[in-house]
Amino acid sequence: MNPKDSEAVSAGEPGGTFTHREILGVLWGVLLGMTMAALDSTIVTTALPRIATDLDGFLHLSWVVTAYLLTSTAAAPIYGKLSDLYGRRRLLQFAIVVFTLASIACGLAQTMGMLIAARVFQGIGGGGLFSLGQAAIADVVSARERGRYQAYITGIWGAASICGPLIGGLCVDYLTWRWGFWINLPVGIIAFTLVARALKRIPVRRVNRSIDFLGAALMVPGVTAWMLVCAWGGITFPWSSPTILTLTGVGLMFLIAFALQELRARDALLPPRLFINRNVRTVLITQFLIAATLLSTALLLPVFLQLVGGYPAASSGAFMIPLIGSQMVGSIAMGKRMRKTGRYKRPPQIGFIGIALSYGLYATMNATTPAWLIAIYFMINGFSIGLCMSPLTVAGQNAADFRDLGSFSGTSGFFRSLGGSFGTALLWTALVLSFGYFLAGTNLGLGPDVLRGGPDALAALPDATRATVIPGLTHAFALTFLIAGVISLLGFVATCFIDEIPLRTTPGKAPEPISE
Repeated sequence: MNPKDSEAVSAGEPGGTFTHREILGVLWGVLLGMTMAALDSTIVTTALPRIATDLDGFLHLSWVVTAYLLTSTAAAPIYGKLSDLYGRRRLLQFAIVVFTLASIACGLAQTMGMLIAARVFQGIGGGGLFSLGQAAIADVVSARERGRYQAYITGIWGAASICGPLIGGLCVDYLTWRWGFWINLPVGIIAFTLVARALKRIPVRRVNRSIDFLGAALMVPGVTAWMLVCAWGGITFPWSSPTILTLTGVGLMFLIAFALQELRARDALLPPRLFINRNVRTVLITQFLIAATLLSTALLLPVFLQLVGGYPAASSGAFMIPLIGSQMVGSIAMGKRMRKTGRYKRPPQIGFIGIALSYGLYATMNATTPAWLIAIYFMINGFSIGLCMSPLTVAGQNAADFRDLGSFSGTSGFFRSLGGSFGTALLWTALVLSFGYFLAGTNLGLGPDVLRGGPDALAALPDATRATVIPGLTHAFALTFLIAGVISLLGFVATCFIDEIPLRTTPGKAPEPISE
């Protein structure tokens, strides 16, 4: 037997241990579920321009991402609570089935409305893939030892993220974008089987808890109303229109009612005790901010490369390789550093500064920027993200009580999804508004709907018109990237409030903060 296989590692359950081999079994089971969502997100973002062209829905393109994020946002806390009651395995299998069936529906969509509706149901499944996976890993690996397995976690995520853009580009160029969704069928079958086998090793601790369905009923319309404000404001309706003002007020009313419900609920979706903990509160804020930039720029970058840079879909997907590859390097390095030193505060601070710098560099890109320089910008961004992601997740799990691991994972997923939803709507709206404002100042008589036909429509414009439109579009992207950079700087400010608590080597209450 390999000596590593006989080494026991503290599990996330009092008194329980798992060997290295047992931990790997759990990891491969849950990480393949995560791979489904990782593949889907990267494939879809690469295929978005072609989807918009085929379904005639460029101006509503952000909702392909937003609809998914919206439902996954609401689903994540519910999955976290239910997993504490019924265990991770059955719920993760349920999430995989929903995600897979919805993916088939996405591939069959004939209109943008049908695609967005299918993405709503896909988000219900996707909301459990990440939150339940993180909770299952925390069940079997202590916070201090979790860095040892970061290579496995980041490796499978990175492989999916590298393959996703390539698969998406190949589907668009040689098959159809619909295969980008249908590929989830074989992956889902394998993931379902592995989860059924691997997660049997995690014992189910049944407790008598209720689910805060009233909280969910109040949260969903509140978040939806504000998402509509971000998506419609200044584009479909003026900011001062009765529709936008009504949505703003209704959203605020529901969110206030949701907050009051969480304070009184016996088992709240977002437990107030999590927010009393300073480290947990700070981690949730930083995860919201990093998701607001990460997911929205994942949408913007392929569109920029295809519309401004003139790259085909397959090539724009290949550009994501240096971004994801450098993210893997940064994340793996942080995992090893955390296991060796137990320190994790400085890297996210450096990471957020690097992310802001990369967005500043993105703002300088135009149609003549060489491919090698774009790749360098992408690597700066990816490595900086890698410095942030794993330390922030481990810091939050380490600060939360063991009884709240499921709740924290669900709440963390909620904040990431919420940040991604608002960031995507905000930055896409900024792009369309700034491009429309530029066109209004010309004599071309064009509006943002000139992009409705995607790269082919731009290529069909007269040379003189295209020579005016492309610089305006480049300027709109630059402004959008700078807004993302400002959000990243807010993330740096938030990390300054993290108390560096020693990473747990056994389950239980976290120690006191390390003195500076």
